[in-house]
Amino acid sequence: LMAGQRTIASDWSEADLDLIHAELARCYWCEGIPRATVERAMRGSLNFLLREDGALVGYARVISDRATFAYRCDVFVLEACRGRGLGDWLIAQVLAHPELQGLRRFSLFTRDAHALYARHGFTPLAAPDRGMEIVRPGLYLPPGA
Repeated sequence: LMAGQRTIASDWSEADLDLIHAELARCYWCEGIPRATVERAMRGSLNFLLREDGALVGYARVISDRATFAYRCDVFVLEACRGRGLGDWLIAQVLAHPELQGLRRFSLFTRDAHALYARHGFTPLAAPDRGMEIVRPGLYLPPGA
């Protein structure tokens, strides 16, 4: 898919794994994540590699059965490239992916990007009392960090 100088690729083996790992290891939701864990996660997911003028500038990952449910995770745009609509464009491309159509539920969690996702139709949980989770913050950080 193209939009001017922007492209999306989905073959995880074409990814700059070092760059993706470095960005994710700094993110609040998976701080310190090991490179091998990022690679394993990518292998089992739909990957969206956002390039501008050929250089990787953003990434998104979706976990899905590709029929009924999807979970959007691990989204970033490089800090130097933010503020130009790349995140909006990336999310639009994710939602337009042919294997993510007709899903009963598409979920995500975010600490600070609610407005971005609301522009694409995401809403707060309709029945948050129905959801449950196991959360392990700091899982990838050394003990005491």
